[in-house]
Amino acid sequence: MSPRGLRPRLLVAFVLVTVLGAAAVAWSGAGSASTALVTSAQQRLTETVAAQIAAVAPELATPPDQSALERLRAAVGNNTLVVYQDMQSADGSVSALVTDALRSAVRDQKRLVAQRITAEGKPWLLLGTPVMITALDGARTPSGIEVYAARDLTAVEQEIDDMTGSAILTAALALPLAVVLALLAARSVLRPVRDLRDTARRLAAGDLDARSQPQGADELADLTVTINEMARSVQTSMAAMRRMQADARRFAADVSHELRTPLSTLTAVVEVLAMTADGMEPDARESAELAITETRRLVRLVEDLMEVSRFDAGTAQSRMEEVDVTRAVHDCLRARNWLGVVGLVAPGAVSARLDRRRLDVIVANLVGNALRHGAPPVRVDVSASGEQVRVAVTDNGPGLPEHVLPHVFDRFYKADAARTRTPGSGLGLAIALENARLHGGTLTAENIDGGGARFVLLLPRDAEVR
Repeated sequence: MSPRGLRPRLLVAFVLVTVLGAAAVAWSGAGSASTALVTSAQQRLTETVAAQIAAVAPELATPPDQSALERLRAAVGNNTLVVYQDMQSADGSVSALVTDALRSAVRDQKRLVAQRITAEGKPWLLLGTPVMITALDGARTPSGIEVYAARDLTAVEQEIDDMTGSAILTAALALPLAVVLALLAARSVLRPVRDLRDTARRLAAGDLDARSQPQGADELADLTVTINEMARSVQTSMAAMRRMQADARRFAADVSHELRTPLSTLTAVVEVLAMTADGMEPDARESAELAITETRRLVRLVEDLMEVSRFDAGTAQSRMEEVDVTRAVHDCLRARNWLGVVGLVAPGAVSARLDRRRLDVIVANLVGNALRHGAPPVRVDVSASGEQVRVAVTDNGPGLPEHVLPHVFDRFYKADAARTRTPGSGLGLAIALENARLHGGTLTAENIDGGGARFVLLLPRDAEVR
């Protein structure tokens, strides 16, 4: 598994590069030294054997006898084989070491030939050369005498092993140094990164004044400057947005408040108009009924706008009390003459600590929405599980289109752009959601199998004022 986090990866990469670099340098140095050592030893032994043979060769008679071969072998030293036709003089185990390839090379090339072999677990250097006769005119011809010498390279091999061990030790000693250097490098490199992380967290938490101090003139400094510029831009945009939101909320609250008094007067006039509408001419009565309907709609819209403005301003108040949710839902349906068209399914009394008025608003908005935009039968299910109360309103209509579901609780959202006027204010579901949140609950919308929409309200049984 690869290390997680920038710091571990930086440490691992730095240590690997340092150790592998040290190992490569040490190993290359050891290899070069080993090659040079073997070459030097081979050259030294070759020159020694050649000098020993040259010192005795002028005294040899041609053809040589056995004593001449013995004398030549003794001059060259131990582990030497001297051959002339069928005669030979050998010392040690050199006869078993000399290979046919070396013999053929000596006879074909007519010069000194070297070969390295390993026999019986030991490294050997085999040297083979013909003894040449130099004539008065300087011509050199083979005498038929061949000298083979074997030299033990164990000491040289040991020196090579020591060099290899030194290379390994050097790489091992580089490890703690690499770790220390990696820690220092990681600390230097990651400090600006940690500062940027802390600044980003403060910005995410809402502290738009958070900034990082650029250090140096590298890419991290450029990134720090960019993030600071982004933070300033976001801060400016958020300040402008808050001002606009505050102005919009204040405008809605002021307009709603200013409309209450004239609407109250207009409502009173409309009520009087409603009582006298039956005695009017058909055209006048139709106009009066339209005025009555639109005035009542306007009153509901203003009341909903005032309620929304209280939610936006954070001044919405709740009065918590022990409530029988089943009875409260039943009373909501009865007060609006919905008991004949809406079914209520409940296991009995379901108690919870809620704001009864706000629960009534939620249920009324959900059931009213189901009756307006769904199809009968409409059913309200009340149940309780653990610490929650569940109220589900289900209709038998076509359901909610998929593109509508994410926006169903948006203010003034209309699924059908052609539907410019509706009996409601367009704020009912948004107000229902805000009331659910005020209790610490949730309100969700979904489609059910077979058609129809379902709105599910979940409220804690012991809600706290929010």
